[in-house]
Amino acid sequence: MSSDIVQVSFEKCNPGAIVPQYAKDGDAGMDLCSCEDITIHPQQTVLVPVGLKVAIPYGYEIQIRPRSGISLNTMLRIPNAPGTIDCGYRNEINVIMHNSSIPSLSDSDEELTLSSKGSRHGTYVIHKGDRVAQMVLAKVSYVDWIEVDDVSSMGENRGGGFGSTGI
Repeated sequence: MSSDIVQVSFEKCNPGAIVPQYAKDGDAGMDLCSCEDITIHPQQTVLVPVGLKVAIPYGYEIQIRPRSGISLNTMLRIPNAPGTIDCGYRNEINVIMHNSSIPSLSDSDEELTLSSKGSRHGTYVIHKGDRVAQMVLAKVSYVDWIEVDDVSSMGENRGGGFGSTGI
């Protein structure tokens, strides 16, 4: 099975930047790495720079998504996941990272890293070169809105709403 290859131009705006790569053949997401050491205290939200600027082709976006291992094993979260980088954005890519640790449960003497296990509460240190998120190139469909008098006659109304199929 073949897949489309889309060329995306990039610029290193930090010499320590690591070009995103797929970990395995067939992966949808490429790893994004921090280009700086960053400390994130409990309940703090920071921008983690990756040191790259990109020129995404028209008709595409890049989505910034969490890495499952970070979500499972740490208290770090990407609060706007998936984050969107539009095709016209030309500034440096940053990952918004939030430390959801509860200060009263934190060991103030210990600094945790991305390899710390067990979703422990505390201050996390991201090291230069750590894989902090993944990025996915996605095709964008554009909407042409058409106002009508009544949408209920168009297709079937499945009914329900928030929580209607259970939790």
